[in-house]
Amino acid sequence: MTIKEAILKVLEEQKSALTYMEVHDKINEHNYIDWSNAKTPSDTVGAQLGHFIRQNDTRVKRVKGKRGFEYYLSKFENELNLSEIIEKETETKKVVKSKVYQERDLHRLLSSYLKSQDTYSKTIFHEKSANSKDDHQKWIHPDMIGINFLNLKNKSSNSLMKVINKSDAFNLISYEIKKEIKSDYELKKCFFQAVSNSSWANYGYLVAFDISKNLMDEMERLSQSFGIGIIELSANPYESKILFSADFKELDFKTIDKLCEINKDFEKFINQTETMLIAPDKYLKGTRKEFEEFCDTYFATDSDIEKYCKEKNIPFEEEEKTV
Repeated sequence: MTIKEAILKVLEEQKSALTYMEVHDKINEHNYIDWSNAKTPSDTVGAQLGHFIRQNDTRVKRVKGKRGFEYYLSKFENELNLSEIIEKETETKKVVKSKVYQERDLHRLLSSYLKSQDTYSKTIFHEKSANSKDDHQKWIHPDMIGINFLNLKNKSSNSLMKVINKSDAFNLISYEIKKEIKSDYELKKCFFQAVSNSSWANYGYLVAFDISKNLMDEMERLSQSFGIGIIELSANPYESKILFSADFKELDFKTIDKLCEINKDFEKFINQTETMLIAPDKYLKGTRKEFEEFCDTYFATDSDIEKYCKEKNIPFEEEEKTV
């Protein structure tokens, strides 16, 4: 029996999430492997489990909990209480707050990426809203909103489009941002939060800095079923990728009205959008400048990006991100 076969056999028999040391101990307990020529058997098991993940072997998945990474067979995923493992990890992280970047630290990276795509963006601070202490508010508010304007080359055709149908002159986009998505449980929770708080927009996106490659098939299925796009954000924002594109839908003005009522930043963004659309040509430059100043800032140089990531403890090198 090979080490790979022994690992799969243990995970099959245990039907639970195990650390690499627990897998090693179970292999020894059943004498599946003769370790007489191995100097560090436990490290060998750990390396092979890591190989499953790095090679995107869909049979094996992992989540990070209080005890470190725990491995399990993907076919048992729905039977395991993975949320308990993840919650324990979250509790542990709250104790060690130093040198850990925050979710909102990613906003400037996203705004820089969006600016390179001709999209203006603005962070929506949930805590500024009415009833901000209500935990359900996170299912209403997007983390960021964006807008891109369709600017035709000819002034006359541009003016005509705005007069006939202003809604064709722009797209409003909603963004739900997460630090990482490592398990099917996390994916479902984040994805349907994005579905909920993007119902008002033309497009909705779920954005994450660290995404497990093992979740690609499920992300594609969810994206195709519900029309929500997925963006993998990079420390170098210009290397960020749209993994799955969002589907277009008409604006939901009732929900837009509700968001304007409870959040002043959202209301001002909508007001600024209207001002941009109706501004005469001679005032357009000044109006655009005012709108840009209201929107989130973005990086001017690559050096600024690297400095910011170091200050915020965001892994800057690609190899520093775990799979």
